[in-house]
Amino acid sequence: MAILTLIKDYWLALTLFILFCITTLSLWPAESLPQVPGTDKTHHFIAYGLLVLPTALKKPNGWIYIALAFMAFSGVIELIQPYVNRYGEWLDMLANVVGLFCGIIIATILNYFTTPVYKK
Repeated sequence: MAILTLIKDYWLALTLFILFCITTLSLWPAESLPQVPGTDKTHHFIAYGLLVLPTALKKPNGWIYIALAFMAFSGVIELIQPYVNRYGEWLDMLANVVGLFCGIIIATILNYFTTPVYKK
């Protein structure tokens, strides 16, 4: 699949872009953000699932440590939010972690079904 190849080729740039977006949106004053459909927890779940997906697809050396760093980053963001006119919630972090795990599972399934048999 061409899109998966692109994601794997540009995994680092994609990951850094998504990380930048998550950081910006997480620390921006809530009243300035546009309203989007879905719940807050759904947004967290999707954002962190997308964050880990390029890394989990590419699987560079130490990729699992990168995923753990995303988990720690999620906690740090929740701790910082009260200082920037937002509120931190541990349930948000739980949604982030579940999103990370689901992103890893989706990447594993995609890799399994798109990797030629001789590479498995």
